[in-house]
Amino acid sequence: MTKGDIVIVEFPFTDFISSKLKPSIILLENRFDYVICFITSNISFIEILDIYLFPTPSNGLKKELIINTNKIMTVYNDNVKGIIGKLSGSKINLLNKNLVDVLS
Repeated sequence: MTKGDIVIVEFPFTDFISSKLKPSIILLENRFDYVICFITSNISFIEILDIYLFPTPSNGLKKELIINTNKIMTVYNDNVKGIIGKLSGSKINLLNKNLVDVLS
């Protein structure tokens, strides 16, 4: 998997007994883990540097989602369950720009 891949990630609940599958964006791949950025369908909480995603054949999304550029985390490789699709080159460029702004 590479930067810009839209993936399904297993996120454990706080009780660590159950979990939920959620989409995310791969930002960086390491030997044992991935750095990811959250994606949400809750568009009512959009921040200024978040990015709208509309469904396309290449990204594999079924509905409009938002990349939460200020919600970044590291997950073990085993928690990434599969690839849905890929961001377009223009969305990856926008993601790069917005991440620089978020981290500045």
